[in-house]
Amino acid sequence: MVASPTGSGWRPTAGARFFCTAGRGLEPFLMREVRVRLAATQVEYISGKVFFTTCSDLNMLKKLKSAERLFLLIKKQFPLKVSSVSKVWKNLLELDAKKDKLSQRDANPLKRKVGENDVTNPKKLKTEQMQELQESRECQPEKQMEEETAEQGDFLMNREKSQEAFQNEVVKAADDPSQKDLTFRVSCRCSGAIAKTFTAQEVGRVIGIALMKQFGWKADLRNPNLEIFIHLNDIYSVVGIPVFRVPLASRAYIKTAGLRSTIAWAMASLAEIKAGAFVLDPMCGLGTILLEAAKEWPDVYYVGADVSDSQLLGAYDNLKAAGLQDKIELLKVSVTELPLPSESVDVIISDIPFGKKFKLGKDIKNILQEMERVLHVGGTIVLLLNNDHHRSLQDCEQSGIPLNSKGSPTDEPGIEECLSPREKTDLSDTVSSSSEASSQGGLDKMPPVGSLVPVECYQVSLGRTEAFICKYRKSHSLGL
Repeated sequence: MVASPTGSGWRPTAGARFFCTAGRGLEPFLMREVRVRLAATQVEYISGKVFFTTCSDLNMLKKLKSAERLFLLIKKQFPLKVSSVSKVWKNLLELDAKKDKLSQRDANPLKRKVGENDVTNPKKLKTEQMQELQESRECQPEKQMEEETAEQGDFLMNREKSQEAFQNEVVKAADDPSQKDLTFRVSCRCSGAIAKTFTAQEVGRVIGIALMKQFGWKADLRNPNLEIFIHLNDIYSVVGIPVFRVPLASRAYIKTAGLRSTIAWAMASLAEIKAGAFVLDPMCGLGTILLEAAKEWPDVYYVGADVSDSQLLGAYDNLKAAGLQDKIELLKVSVTELPLPSESVDVIISDIPFGKKFKLGKDIKNILQEMERVLHVGGTIVLLLNNDHHRSLQDCEQSGIPLNSKGSPTDEPGIEECLSPREKTDLSDTVSSSSEASSQGGLDKMPPVGSLVPVECYQVSLGRTEAFICKYRKSHSLGL
């Protein structure tokens, strides 16, 4: 049970409030996952984070596959006003400057003594002056500086009455003698306008000093008992505590990482894999997609194919480390010459290689044609494409792959444009109504690729690279 502030005071609510960080574009996948896996309620998202309430235990929370990290939500509020914080910060700096001047003034009597005593040795005087100045500075209690700087920490942490309630709860815990030796660190992110005024290190230091002063905790940057995560930007301010030390995105069963595990799982989750299905990754690389799929849906026949010996060796090592070598078969074959009968595969999931090392160009047409051939009618293809590949599929009518009369090239859809109507109703208030109104616009304009009809499309981030997860379903036999 946790308490949440309401207009009539504090009332108990079932479950606890959490949030997960997610790669940009993966928020819809995570929203669906927490609903299905955790029976979560009050699900909403803002860019890069999904918030939800659940009664599930930690073992179930550990099973989240599309999340990066999991946090217990302490506070989510509107953004701090940069002007207000700047004023407090300026006052602190001015106070520091005044104290420096006072310290210098305290040292002036030494200079006056020089004029009164001409026989004073200048070198000796300089040494005495420096010693006295140093002693003056050392006599200033460290706590005095902490109190001055902590004013800003108090401003950040006491901004609303609801946050004061949280502090009262922590004070109760801090009164416990066993908590006096608790160690902590503050992880802070600043973005937007506030990042132009303060660095994350500055804000983290101020909040850290405030916590040390108020609760007597000790800072430990390497191995703390408690980590406090703070993110400040122009849309919201969030405070949370990580639930697990190891990120959810880290997979102990993957020996050599290939495609990011959260992306691989998201692709597999779109494919509608069912028990007894035949699932193929014709360009499997290190086998990350098949690993994620086999861990989640084990009663399936998986085949991975690649032309690279080194990639297949790495994939086999991953399968062995995960204990899945009996679940996934690896083949050394070309994606354009698959040794499989036509319409024999239920699901195809593949990360189409891209980058300077892979220049597929017009080969994307041959790749899609071969995938289309081996997929049975009603089967599903889920592909990870970069901008060029995505555009090539949209322009494939000119490249020789027939489109139906409604097909036409279009710009790439954004993430909000690809959400289903049901998902739109669950979005956070931070998503504008104009974005919701055009949710299906981009997908409706995407042309079929031969018999492959577009079903869903999501723009996702791969770090510095943007990509698209595109789902197609085969509508008819190629002989028709």
